[in-house]
Amino acid sequence: MMSSQPTPIQGSRPVTPPLRSAGSPRSLESLQPPAYRQRDRSPSPMRGYLIPSPLPTRRNRTCSATARASEGPVFSGVCKCFSRSKGHGFITPADGGNDIFVHISDIEGEYVPVEGDEVSYKVCSIPPKHEKIQAVEVTITHLNPGTKHETWAGHVVSS
Repeated sequence: MMSSQPTPIQGSRPVTPPLRSAGSPRSLESLQPPAYRQRDRSPSPMRGYLIPSPLPTRRNRTCSATARASEGPVFSGVCKCFSRSKGHGFITPADGGNDIFVHISDIEGEYVPVEGDEVSYKVCSIPPKHEKIQAVEVTITHLNPGTKHETWAGHVVSS
């Protein structure tokens, strides 16, 4: 017959860890954080072969904004400043006016722009209000003489 009372298993006792006092010495193992198991990932056939790109991908723009920018006039100006680590800089237009923002993904060509480089560019409005503009399709037309220029691959060239 089965009873509703649990039957104890012979020879088993509940195991409780010994209590430690605040002053008792502890082993180094007890001070280590628990080891976490690595998450199993499905192996990719390309794992180990892909090298992360040093350049961010081109920012997403709507097709209409890209088309409007490519159809627009070409302007010229001088690079006021550009930070490769920050990923942006500013261009001073040749005809005067406010400085124009330029993103790293909008620079075309082999060299990273430096202060004093002459550039040509087109403009595109910046969402969401479309009140400001930024330079797109930026190309260095003349390198600033006497300065060191870096290629996107990291090679330094003196001009």
